[in-house]
Amino acid sequence: MTDPTSMESLHFAFDGLHPRAQFVPILVGVVGSGNLEVLLEPLAGSGRCEIDIRTSARGFGAIWEAVARDFHSRHRLAGVAISINDMGATPAVVSLRLDQAAASLPATQACPTGAQP
Repeated sequence: MTDPTSMESLHFAFDGLHPRAQFVPILVGVVGSGNLEVLLEPLAGSGRCEIDIRTSARGFGAIWEAVARDFHSRHRLAGVAISINDMGATPAVVSLRLDQAAASLPATQACPTGAQP
């Protein structure tokens, strides 16, 4: 039986189209009551965007997946690992923080041959 007071962990991975130039980790937001932090780190040698979430709001996996898919459909990042530490933020706040972090990334590298931006 799982502890109802423990954090829930979720993982989503998407194939990306927009690899980023090297960058130092980017942190936006602050974990606190009703908020979250988003950390972007390079994912070397990968054409994927991986999103790991730790949240105090258990049982909302479908909503988290919808927010992650929406973010990825707009940004199509590749070679980026995203860690989210959540303390009950709303989906709108999650999207805002993800967009803030993505806006801080360096320019996109050239797409691989044959890939469409």
